[in-house]
Amino acid sequence: YNWIGREKLQGCIACNECIVNNDQKCTIEGDKMNEYIEKMLVADGIIIGSPTYFSDLTAATKALIERTGYATRGLLKNKVGAAVVAVRRAGANHVFSSINYFFLIKEMVVVGSTYWNLGIGRKPGEVLDDEEGVRTFKNLGKNFSYVLNKLNS
Repeated sequence: YNWIGREKLQGCIACNECIVNNDQKCTIEGDKMNEYIEKMLVADGIIIGSPTYFSDLTAATKALIERTGYATRGLLKNKVGAAVVAVRRAGANHVFSSINYFFLIKEMVVVGSTYWNLGIGRKPGEVLDDEEGVRTFKNLGKNFSYVLNKLNS
């Protein structure tokens, strides 16, 4: 897995060079985005998670979605995707939706669980105290595995 939370990832600048070059790479230099794009292209399934900052995605998660979205036109189709969200109080549904919109625009198969895939907690690790969230994530893992196995059999 890749943890991008401490990465300084720039958002898309709509230069369209990735479309012109058609090489599945973002032309913005100076970060690890192309490494992440390569890993997404070879993966069968992609789980994107984000904490909720001011009722929205983190800047790094948004940059990943924006730049991957342009650079991988048509290439994530039929891959399995799931969104997971950490939240203290409010805004999780917006974050959850934003990640799922990315998966749907990319024509991916979106996997759900028994509830929205979110855990409640403020500090790192506190979501593990959210019993309902933990159950939801465990069920998501089972569903994700099931769909991957069905699509790859």
